[in-house]
Formats: sequence, structure tokens, C-alpha cells
Amino acid sequence: MEVDDGDIHLIGGQCGECGETGFPRQNTCRRCGADRIATVRLAQRGVLWSWTIQRFPPPSPPYVPSGDEFEPFGVGYVELPGQVIVEARLTESNPDALRIGMPMRVTALQVPTEEGGSATTFAFAPIEEGELG
Repeated sequence: MEVDDGDIHLIGGQCGECGETGFPRQNTCRRCGADRIATVRLAQRGVLWSWTIQRFPPPSPPYVPSGDEFEPFGVGYVELPGQVIVEARLTESNPDALRIGMPMRVTALQVPTEEGGSATTFAFAPIEEGELG
């Protein structure tokens, strides 16, 4: 992940042999095994491919509050056009507000660390009607 003028960019890898794009970037192609992988910025917008609500705390921190502080959160697969499907946290956790095929954009998400601080990671947020342009 890179941050450029406040914009979040996910970093993937594109195979120089077969053209497959993967995320996160790896040193070999998941499709053909080639090791000629170019670093590419992934699209910042995509569509929600599938989703669920995580209703119980994962087995270990960091990244979510534990115990009574835990709140359910959305997890989804977002298809970035012509590139790859990315699994990520969603900023929306209301099932009535999520639908397959809805437009999404990558955004920053603050998550707790084991030391009691916070770290920045990425998530996907629904694109509001006024943002579609």
C-alpha cells in the first residue's frame, strides 16, 4: 500500500510472461510460475463481488478490538476491473447497505495494534451516488 497526496494505492504485481495480476505483489506468478513480475498500482475503484459480516472477534489481535470492545465489521471481495479480486475489510457493516455489484473505492482504515496504538491499513468503502463521476 502506498499513500500519495492522501490517496491510497494498493500495490500488486503483473506477470511479464502471461499478464496475470496478483495482490499482494509476489516474486513469482501464481498462474504460470514466472519470476518476471512488474510492480503495478491497482485500480482505486471496483465492484463488490461478495461479502459477509464478521460477527465474532478473530482469534488474535491486532487489527480489531477484543472482548467487549469488538464490533462486527464487513469483509468483502472487491473486483478491480481488468486486474484482480481483493479481499479486504469494508467500512460498511450494515447488511442492508451492502449489495453485490455495488461500486466501491479503496480508503484508509485505522486499526488498533497490540501495543495499544493504531496502524493504517486499507479497506473498501461504498461509493456514494455523487462520487460516481
